[in-house]
Parts: sequence; structure tokens; C-alpha cells
Amino acid sequence: MFYFDYKQPLFRPPSEAHSLIFQITYGCSQNQCTFCGMYKMKSFEIRPVAQILAEIEKIPPARRSQVRRIFLADGDALVYPQTGLLELLDLLAEFFPRLTRVAAYASPNSLTTKSVAEMQALRDRKLRLLYFGLESGDDQSLRLINKGFDSETMLQLCQKAQDAQMKLSVTAILGLAGRQRSREHALATADWITRLSPEYFSLLTMFRRHNDAHFALIDQLSNGEVLLEALEIVRRLAPQKTILRSNHVSNILNLAGSYPKDRERIIAQTEAALAAAKRQPDWFNEVPDYEETHF
Repeated sequence: MFYFDYKQPLFRPPSEAHSLIFQITYGCSQNQCTFCGMYKMKSFEIRPVAQILAEIEKIPPARRSQVRRIFLADGDALVYPQTGLLELLDLLAEFFPRLTRVAAYASPNSLTTKSVAEMQALRDRKLRLLYFGLESGDDQSLRLINKGFDSETMLQLCQKAQDAQMKLSVTAILGLAGRQRSREHALATADWITRLSPEYFSLLTMFRRHNDAHFALIDQLSNGEVLLEALEIVRRLAPQKTILRSNHVSNILNLAGSYPKDRERIIAQTEAALAAAKRQPDWFNEVPDYEETHF
């Protein structure tokens, strides 16, 4: 149910499907990545606390008492100035008595704006899960997409969040580097995740959404090659304790399990999918055609 108007488009992770969403920023402060078409039509803006409070007050008290999870949008709400973000979290705790968790997207840029102590203060106010787009652990691939940060710097920023006892959900993108660096992208990404051991690791598959300029730079993977890249990742992964998901609408293979407990099952499932794909050469060699053209 909607009690206020969102500035579209509005994005949220699949796991926040049942969360109440507040747009405390519009767009993304780091809106330069060539592969990403999420916020190209929006100018970055930090919304005043008073505007968010007015939206909170529109929600009937009976409904407020049912809310247990809240997601803060848009692209990297963590960049919100610390004093205002603390005020907002205090308001959420006041108006939503059964609130158990607040989550937000966090870009590398936004993580540079917060110290460990500042993130601990946010966590104490129930902001406990950050969604982080790694995209790739391969520095050459990161330069290709104009990420603006190298893999080691992003690792250190995420470790800072872990030091504050924040939970991290990290995403990487199958097919991001095309055929040119598919294996390097896969292995470096798996190694990066192994070093960090985030609570969650999700795989998306590269698809078209206002990002044709990026597709012009790569030789796009076929369905079979996407599965091969996924297999490289799941075989190489060795985190201490990480939940793996590939349940985005762009994915051609749905994986779910925990490392290290389900490692062998996940590898076997991916190998089976690849073997089945090889028995269908037309599909194996076909390029995935999923795209989003709205807005």
C-alpha cells in the first residue's frame, strides 16, 4: 500500500520485497558506472529530514505498528550526512515500535563518508544491513565500467563496515567483462568474496538497461558461457560463512545455499546445468536477451 509518491524509478533488492521503503536520497552519488542504467535519468539529491518525517506521519498508526523492516533508498542512502541519518533512524524507531532492521544500498563512495564509530552509531539504531555492488574483483574490469574504485580499496571499505558489525550483502555480475576477461573476472571476484566473507553474496547476469555504451565495449557471453563463468566462481569460492544467491530475474540459473556447507551441492548443480546446456547447442550459443526498457 502506498501512502506517498515515490520519485520513479524505484529500486530495491529482492530480499526487501516486504520492507517499507523511504527514499531519503534520489539517484546515486556515484552515478558514473557504464554498466548501470538504474539512475541515469535522476539527479542526485539528499532529501531533508522534514520531508521524510512528513511521509512517516502519513502512515496510519495501525499500519506503523506492523512494520518490522525498512529499506532506505535510492542508490546509496548511506551517503546521507551522519547527523541527519541519526535523526532519521531515531524517528523510525519512535514511529515504528516493532521495527527490527533497517537496510540500505551503500556505494564505495558512501562508505568513504563514514568512520567505524559512525557506522557503529548507525548500527545501534538498527541500520544493520548494507547492500554493496562489487560488480567484479578484477581491476581491469572495474576500470572498464568506470567504477571509480579498485578492488583492494573496496575490500578495505567493506572490512571497515564489518568492523562496525554491519552485515553486508555483496553483488557481482556474470558477463560483466564479456569474453575478453571472463575467467579473470570470475576468479578475481571469487577471491575477493573469499577474503571478505560477507554474510550474503548474490550473482546477477549482465543485461540491457540504458547501458548500450557498455555493451559496445564487450563481446557478450552466450548462455553457456554465463554458466561457465558461474562455475568458475562457485568452484573458486571459499569464504568462511557466506550465503550465496542467484535469484535475480536476469539469472538463467537459480542457486541458493551456504558456503562452505553447501559448496559441493552448488558446484554439482552448476555442473549439471552446464552439461544440460551443452546438449542444447542452439541455446548454449544463444546470447541472453533479457532487458528492461521501461522508464
